[in-house]
Amino acid sequence: MSISTTLSFDPLFSFNHCVNREREPSIHSSKPKLFSRTSSSTLTLFNSSSNNCTYNFASWKPHKFHTPKFEAFATNTDTLESLQSFDVLFDQTFPINRTELVEGKIYVRLDHGKDLGNWELTVGCNLTGKWILHWGVSHVDDVGSEWDQPPRDMIPPGSVPIKDYAIETPMLKSLSSAEGDALHEVKIDIKPNTDISAINFVLKDEETGAWYQHKGRDFKVPLVNYLKEDANIIGPKKGFSLWPGALGQISNILLKSDATHDKVQDGNTGSRTTQVENSELEGFYIELPITKEIIVNNSINVSIRKCAETAKNNLYLETDIPGDILLHWGVCRDDLRWWEIPPAPHPPETIAFKDRALRTKLQSRDNGVGSSLQHSLGEEFSGFLFVLKLNDGTWINDMGDDFYIPLPRSSSLTIGKRDDQFEGVQREVTEVTEESGQEESASTFTDEIINEIRHLVTDISSEKNRKTKSKEAQESILQEIEKLAAEAYSIFRSSVPTFSEETIVESEAAVESKTLIFPELPPQISSGTGTGYEILCQGFNWESHKSGRWYMELKEKAAELASFGITVIWLPPPTESVSPEGYMPKDLYNLNSRYGTIDQLKDVVKCFHEVGIKVLGDVVLNHRCAHYKNPNGIWNLFGGRLNWDDRAIVADDPHFQGRGNKSSGDNFHAAPNIDHSQEFVRKDLKEWLLWLRREIGYDGWRLDFVRGFWGGYVKDYLEASEPYFAVGEYWDSLSYTYGEMDHNQDAHRQRIVDWINATGGTAGAFDVTTKGILHSALERCEYWRLSDQKGKPPGVLGWWPSRAVTFIENHDTGSTQGHWRFPSGKEMQGYAYTLTHPGTPSVFYDHLFSQYKTEISTLLSIRKRNKIHCRSTVKICKAERDVYAALIDEKVAMKIGPGQFEPPSGSQKWSSALEGRDYKIWEAS
Repeated sequence: MSISTTLSFDPLFSFNHCVNREREPSIHSSKPKLFSRTSSSTLTLFNSSSNNCTYNFASWKPHKFHTPKFEAFATNTDTLESLQSFDVLFDQTFPINRTELVEGKIYVRLDHGKDLGNWELTVGCNLTGKWILHWGVSHVDDVGSEWDQPPRDMIPPGSVPIKDYAIETPMLKSLSSAEGDALHEVKIDIKPNTDISAINFVLKDEETGAWYQHKGRDFKVPLVNYLKEDANIIGPKKGFSLWPGALGQISNILLKSDATHDKVQDGNTGSRTTQVENSELEGFYIELPITKEIIVNNSINVSIRKCAETAKNNLYLETDIPGDILLHWGVCRDDLRWWEIPPAPHPPETIAFKDRALRTKLQSRDNGVGSSLQHSLGEEFSGFLFVLKLNDGTWINDMGDDFYIPLPRSSSLTIGKRDDQFEGVQREVTEVTEESGQEESASTFTDEIINEIRHLVTDISSEKNRKTKSKEAQESILQEIEKLAAEAYSIFRSSVPTFSEETIVESEAAVESKTLIFPELPPQISSGTGTGYEILCQGFNWESHKSGRWYMELKEKAAELASFGITVIWLPPPTESVSPEGYMPKDLYNLNSRYGTIDQLKDVVKCFHEVGIKVLGDVVLNHRCAHYKNPNGIWNLFGGRLNWDDRAIVADDPHFQGRGNKSSGDNFHAAPNIDHSQEFVRKDLKEWLLWLRREIGYDGWRLDFVRGFWGGYVKDYLEASEPYFAVGEYWDSLSYTYGEMDHNQDAHRQRIVDWINATGGTAGAFDVTTKGILHSALERCEYWRLSDQKGKPPGVLGWWPSRAVTFIENHDTGSTQGHWRFPSGKEMQGYAYTLTHPGTPSVFYDHLFSQYKTEISTLLSIRKRNKIHCRSTVKICKAERDVYAALIDEKVAMKIGPGQFEPPSGSQKWSSALEGRDYKIWEAS
């Protein structure tokens, strides 16, 4: 049926996965101790000035706190003796590679050339770099957005053709005497009386590989005055607001020229030979803001010297990072590294943070470069722990962990440097969310919330209280727990997206390590995700019911599906239904449907189990068709074993006169929407799911139209039925502007992630975001769409891969319904993407048993052979106009699109594994 989604909050589970769309990532300690990070990623930060900063980071762990033993604070510290007179016990420099944004401008000028009969287009940039203008032209008779190469006499010297649709021209460096800037620019000669309607371009910086576009689209300079209004047009156009919003502040100085008024020749204007006037062509000059990320190399030096007189450890910390630096620090007593506050006195400008750590502003150094701190620490401590907060709101820590400096004790004075375990390692820089001026880290709030929830849970569940508390009191406590959970969830909505998924109990690295060391152990299974190596097949299409014996037909395919590597099959809805496809269920316990009888269903499930394939039942929980009319003639009374009345129907469904509570989601107007807030409804549905598991043998669920009810109810159902694998259908519209899909689809995938989170992570969801972006990328040859603003896959796949079920087609989008059919002829590019990337891929039955069978089978073998799983890592190598390429787990390289790509050469050798129309796969030798 048509596609749609929801989520619940588990305070100990879901913290790690709540994703912020566009704002502040969390600092070093924002996650519960339950999780640890094991793989590297790239993160784009958004600070208070709205400038983007990108940092690489790797493993990280949370703070561990001891209750402080001292609470006295002083604003001054001991006077340190000359450092030269002390024995150096520790001296370490930590390299810090920060990314900063440099602001500049792209400028576009159209004016008369040297020959006043011609025009000249100048495109320039005032930032340093190796700039390339990637450009092409549009003709008046063009349909769609494809480019063409310009005539030879328009192409500047040194240009390189890109296939048959574009030109790449190096932007030459010149000195602007007016501004004194180092400019890079390209000049293109334009002759009048041609059929060129516009010049399209994007800028590329070869130093960084970054592409610069306008709102994710090509820049377009119109050369005729009758082009359709378009958001990416540059230049004067009457009645059209060029740059809404923030870009409305750009300089737009129009230099009107004497335009020629040649008439358009009579005849067929669709012919390329037709001469089209450049009537009323106007000169203009426009500046657009641009920011470029640059790497800034800084360092932190920490030394420890022992004072012979006091036996104290004297610490000296300095850094060349500019600006005001806040040191967030504490000490520890053993290798567990639990934070605590040392006794007073403390350095000047020191304040307590939640009685768990100290915050000290570093003092400017005498030479004016950077800042420093001197302080003495008692001999009873074994380590000094710290992180730094910069004045732009970002935090610096060590590989995601706190910086740790060992403090030598008198019993073991070791002179010299510590082991150089940090050398050559990139430091993590993350940003803290500070709302309403609060300085506390997210972890501090959530630690307290978790403790409160635990106390409340203990309170309500203890045997003594259970006897004495009234039902109203217990409900009051539960409501308080809900409020606390919502508060914690809101905090983590503003935390950093988790790009590399962790398991609930142990990190991915630990799982992999266990598998390697003890290969005989069974794979770890996580609710909602199976082992992580699942490959799903939708085992039917929109017409499958017409045979009347689909279960038996599918049974004949079981062995072949297993040979392909399919591990989970999704069967059609099994219940009696008003519609033959099964998505308008009536009597939930009547499993004789158009697909076959209940005995045939049991038989096919048993057959799949025999060949090692798990089976998902397609369950429709959002709505149910009634058996009888009420006195008003409304169908809202149910029969069969679950003979509910109109209390089971939500009150705000306008068609069915329900007497339940208001809906917790969107209404499906074709049938009565079930009120899942009713206890009797939830009890009956949980019993039904358990009966399906026991009687039929289903291993999990495909959940239909989950957008219609709260994901917390799904969590309840799944915890009761304990599925091996579960996936919800949450389908809503992506974001479009002027009829074209936006590049940024964070809001769309956030809604899906919110639903997954509401289920407590007990279910995955179909990655509709990825499907939609693949559509646009392949259909329009805009492969740059396959990388988000942070260089990650742009769908749910990029935020929560273990819960993303990727697909390119299903019974709704394809088959005979064709509501959102994948671009024809490009299906294998779609599978080359989904079957090599993390997430759990789903293969559509129609594709698997078609002309694509051999190619899909080979892709499945490659995935299985290289042990690609739902948490595999992705490194995007290219996301350009005509090509997308990536490395997965450093084992598989892939590219889709007509453009060129070869895996990086080096210590790793690559061999071609599969090649097809506009896609290619390599494996590491």
